[in-house]
Amino acid sequence: MTDLAILFTTRSLRMFAYGLLAVVLALHLHSLGFSNSIIGTLFALTMAGDTMISLYLTTRADRFGRKRTLLIGCALMVGASLAFAISGDFWVLVIAATIGVLSPSGNEIGPFLPVEQAALSEKLTAERRVGTFAWYNLAGYVAAAIGAASAGIIASTLQSNGWLVVASYRFVIAVHAVIGLLMFLFYFRLSAKAETSSPNATQGFLGLGRSKRIVLQLSGLFAIDAFAGGFVMQSLIAYWFHLRWGASELQLGMILLFGNLFAGASALMAAKIAKRFGLVNTMVWTHIPSNCLLILVPLMPSFELAVSVLLVRFCLSQMDVPTRQAYVMSVVNPEERSAAGGVTNVARSVGVATSPLLLGTMMANPKLGLPLIFAGGLKICYDLSLLWLCKRTGFQNSTH
Repeated sequence: MTDLAILFTTRSLRMFAYGLLAVVLALHLHSLGFSNSIIGTLFALTMAGDTMISLYLTTRADRFGRKRTLLIGCALMVGASLAFAISGDFWVLVIAATIGVLSPSGNEIGPFLPVEQAALSEKLTAERRVGTFAWYNLAGYVAAAIGAASAGIIASTLQSNGWLVVASYRFVIAVHAVIGLLMFLFYFRLSAKAETSSPNATQGFLGLGRSKRIVLQLSGLFAIDAFAGGFVMQSLIAYWFHLRWGASELQLGMILLFGNLFAGASALMAAKIAKRFGLVNTMVWTHIPSNCLLILVPLMPSFELAVSVLLVRFCLSQMDVPTRQAYVMSVVNPEERSAAGGVTNVARSVGVATSPLLLGTMMANPKLGLPLIFAGGLKICYDLSLLWLCKRTGFQNSTH
């Protein structure tokens, strides 16, 4: 099995697991009796802990070893999953959330994505990078979609067969832990070709050398985008639809199933658009319409219309992802790629980690849909700021 196949497989397994968690995690904590504010705090601690772990691991991965870094990430993922599956004690969950690797958002978290992207970039020319990253993201979106649907089906089936609600959610989280073990086995088979060819070339701040300035500038903007995204992470979208419209686990699973499938298809379209209009233009001018649609979701008068607008939004919302990933890889040296991916990913995690702290206030009246409206507006501000920065620095047309 080639390294490329392994990395696509682990991406798919991981996103399937994250899709499972996106449907049940907030509902699980709610079923344990935790308030919205406590759920938001646990989510924030989860993201904050993942942020610190990711920063430490990814900025050392090119020197310490990409394979070793990925194996450690798997161990942390399994440990956190088992804690959430077994215990309902607040402090146990706080510890697990802080030092483990979980994804409340249904999106990438931990050291996996930046290290995998760096390993993939070792094998890709600049011309192939966006297209390969698009397929890589598509694999993840499809897997996350199947995972979300599976979570709804599993939880509903178990409950209809006499399982307690809490027990059905814990079973789904336990499956998440098993997937972490499978990932460990696949990563163990990575070859030395996945490592950087010059592991000792960069010893600068956060593992960055020449690229430090542009990476830090981009990281600041990505943090703003992620802060806004923290209000509409998939588990919270599912939770909002549950509170606002009384959507069942099965309905939520189906919403996220089709949402992720549409998002995956949009990633493929991004590669074609980027070839014609450039990476930054693709990031910005597909993202703004998607955020306008996000603002419209809570303004819809019915469940069906709200779901329809959300799904249309999914068709556009992820076009910026493969282009953003390829862009970051294009503006740094090869030996800085894990660090650059890690720093920008950590910046996003910092943004996501802080927004759930406001969950109690934002969800106080689900009918208003404040999380979705605020997120959409702030993301539009991010898009315009990104366009301005890239034009000012002269990197807006970079495809190398």
